[in-house]
Amino acid sequence: MTSPLMGTSEPRNEILDRSVSPMRWLALGAVVGPALFTAAWLVLGSVSNGYTLFDHRFTDYSPISQPISGLGMGATAPYMNAAFILSGLMLIAGLIGVFRTTSAAEWTNLRRTALILLACSGVGQVMCGLFNLEAMMPHTLGFLLALGTPIVGFLIAGRYFRHVPGWRRFGTWLLVGSPLTLALLVAFFITFQPTADGAEHGIAGLVQRIGAVQVHAWFVTMGWLAYRRR
Repeated sequence: MTSPLMGTSEPRNEILDRSVSPMRWLALGAVVGPALFTAAWLVLGSVSNGYTLFDHRFTDYSPISQPISGLGMGATAPYMNAAFILSGLMLIAGLIGVFRTTSAAEWTNLRRTALILLACSGVGQVMCGLFNLEAMMPHTLGFLLALGTPIVGFLIAGRYFRHVPGWRRFGTWLLVGSPLTLALLVAFFITFQPTADGAEHGIAGLVQRIGAVQVHAWFVTMGWLAYRRR
């Protein structure tokens, strides 16, 4: 039988729900980081007056044809590069929070591997902020880490989440993120033309932005689910 005292379980559950663990708060970094990054390239892309790259002057900035990294040059450079670094660090912290909240058991190799691979995306963003387009090699490596490692990372993480109570459906959907990310990355390289004319008239910038939003959407979902679920 349920006693009158046990009838107060609902308020008690509400109190427990308000007591959010530090790791769940940390998981919100996977929400705030991508949101900051997206807001940065949206706002700065609308106010940029162009930039100079390898002695070529781009008088206008086009989000359709030019990469996000172009905002890391010229007058918008301090703000975009800061957004690269801050959002990357927040993403890494958020992913640590996500994986720390998904299980109370010991870290499995699958869990650890998924975290490392996904965190490489944040590392890549930091590298893109530290090295602009004129530092071609380290900047390209940062780009590949940011948008390339999720191809494998989503597969590993999807397999892991499918074994976590309450995360199975998300884990199944995350497996779809892997081929989708691969397709968008391939599309970017197909449309990318490393010439001044290509950077001014192609659609590589649009394709890159679609890829970045798609990857970040998975991270945002992870962070929000980790925060909301006890």
